[in-house]
Amino acid sequence: MKQIFTVLFSILIATSAFASKTVKENEGEGSIKDEIKAYIQHHLKDSHDFYLGSYKKGDKKAYIGYFGLPVILWDNGLKVFSSAKFKHGKALVKKGNSYYKLYHGKIFKTDAEGTINYDDTHHPTNEKPLDLSMTKSVMTMLLTAILMFFLFRSLARSYNKNGGIAAGIGRFFEPIIIYVRDDIAIPNIGKKHHGRYMSFLLTVFFFIWFLNLLGLTPLGINVTGNIAVTFGLALITFLLTNLTANKNYWAHIFWMPGVPVLMKIALIPIELLGVIIKPFSLLIRLYANMQAGHIVLMSLIGLMFIFNNWLGTSLSFALAFAISIIELLVALLQAYIFTMLSALYFGFAVEEHHDESH
Repeated sequence: MKQIFTVLFSILIATSAFASKTVKENEGEGSIKDEIKAYIQHHLKDSHDFYLGSYKKGDKKAYIGYFGLPVILWDNGLKVFSSAKFKHGKALVKKGNSYYKLYHGKIFKTDAEGTINYDDTHHPTNEKPLDLSMTKSVMTMLLTAILMFFLFRSLARSYNKNGGIAAGIGRFFEPIIIYVRDDIAIPNIGKKHHGRYMSFLLTVFFFIWFLNLLGLTPLGINVTGNIAVTFGLALITFLLTNLTANKNYWAHIFWMPGVPVLMKIALIPIELLGVIIKPFSLLIRLYANMQAGHIVLMSLIGLMFIFNNWLGTSLSFALAFAISIIELLVALLQAYIFTMLSALYFGFAVEEHHDESH
């Protein structure tokens, strides 16, 4: 029930945010569609601040639950300040003799007038400092990591105190941990080697699951819909697979046993390509599914304002609610798939030669 109430609250917050961006009727339907597209694009991107929504307050825009995040720049030295100083891109920040401007989610170096120069394709040509800022995605990942640390630390302590019996919230997570071990790790890696990879498998499963669930909250978080994040997760799987692989794994790539010599030579580039394609499929699957889910959900909410009548708006709300419930399942499913495929690749890496005939 709590998850359903969270979904309803998320839809209502998103609806209010859309409502604040709708224009007067005499500006036409095209303007509303442009506003909706702009809002969806803004929702999908990372940002330097947090806020739940916004609304018109006279001629100005007011933000609900807004707070800035630390901006960390390296530009002939370290420059640290709050993103709130940018005032949503309307103000410049002066540090030393340099001026900085937030423009379309990126920080550029500019002059005292805030001039942005463009090339022939209308892309900014201003110098960009090295941005090491704590963006919304970075803060979300750090908070998720801290949450997981204390959550499973308390679970481990309850095991020690109660003779191997979980207590409190650990009773909910214990069956999931056992499932990851008994139904994902052991069948794909084997009893002999699965312990080496359990820490990573449990971490990546709960990390992706929690981030996916946070993406359904009114905070407008889209961490797993960021290809840089999914690339990082897939890269770790790739490195673990290939750095812990045994000689049998590499023998099947460079000199496959039981195959004619000419065929072996022809298969080498194909097998090497497969080594790269496996983690690539991991990052694309997670990224595309979560990105598509956010786009579909926000588009359905936007349809309420395009229809602008009780029938169309009601149907759009019902569809948005149904998709949100499905997204709760998808959040868990994508974590399961990523973990399952990672375990499968680890199993390939540590498979022993005598398993071949069996």
